[in-house]
Amino acid sequence: MLRFNSNGFRFRQTVLATGLLAASGLAHSAELDVTVQNLTQGIYFTPILISAHSSDASLFELGETATTELQAMAEGGDISGLAASTEALSANNVSNPAEGLLAPAMSTTASLSTDEGNDVLSIVAMMLPTNDGFIGLDNWSIPEEAGTYTLYLNAYDAGTEANDEIRGSGAPGEAGLPVPPPLEDLVGNNGTGVAATISNANVHIHPGNIGDDDGMGGLSDVDNTVQRWLNPVAKVTVVISE
Repeated sequence: MLRFNSNGFRFRQTVLATGLLAASGLAHSAELDVTVQNLTQGIYFTPILISAHSSDASLFELGETATTELQAMAEGGDISGLAASTEALSANNVSNPAEGLLAPAMSTTASLSTDEGNDVLSIVAMMLPTNDGFIGLDNWSIPEEAGTYTLYLNAYDAGTEANDEIRGSGAPGEAGLPVPPPLEDLVGNNGTGVAATISNANVHIHPGNIGDDDGMGGLSDVDNTVQRWLNPVAKVTVVISE
C-alpha cells in the first residue's frame, strides 16, 4: 500500500517495518562514490539527484501515478521538490553533481556519506529532449560489503505529458519539451506533434523518441538519427569504501 506525506514524497507501508529492517542487517552507514555515465549518443541529462534514504520510501513507483515533485523533475528538470521531500525525511542527498547538463557519453562522480537507516539508493534526472522522460534508479539496496558495484538504468516516462516531441516551456502541465542551451541549436522547429494525448498516465518504461529527419517541420522537432536511444541509458558505478 502507498501513501504520501505533506511534501508529496511516496511511502511504502509495511507490517513490522522496523523489525524487518533490523533483521535484514541493512541498518548501517556507508561511504559511497557514485558515478553516473550518460550512455546515449544524443540525449542530455538535466541536474541529477542522488539520494540515500530509508527503504520505506521511494522517489517513484513503476505503474503508479507520478507525484507533483516527480512531474516537475520529469517535465522540466527541476529536482528541488524531490530534494526537499527526501531531506525532510533525513535522506543523504547530492544534488546536481555535474553542475548542469550531463552531455552524451560524459560522466559525473559524487561522494556520499549515508546515515544509519538510509540503506537504499535512488537516482533521477530528466532526459533532454523528451517531454517527460527520466533516468531512474529506484531503491537499490546499498550493500554492506565494500567493493565496486555496477548498475544500468532504463529510461522511464512519468506519464504526465503527451510525447508530442515539439518545443515547449518545460513547465509542469504545459505541452512541449524544454530546449535549454545547447539543445536550442540541436533540436528542430515547427513540428506539428507526434502525439496529442497521454497514452499511459502512470510511470512506465519510456517508449523512446520517434523523431523525424525534417529540422524545419514534420511531426517532430527531435532528430531521428541522433536523439533516439535504446535502454539502458545510464551506467552507475557505486564504490563502497571499507
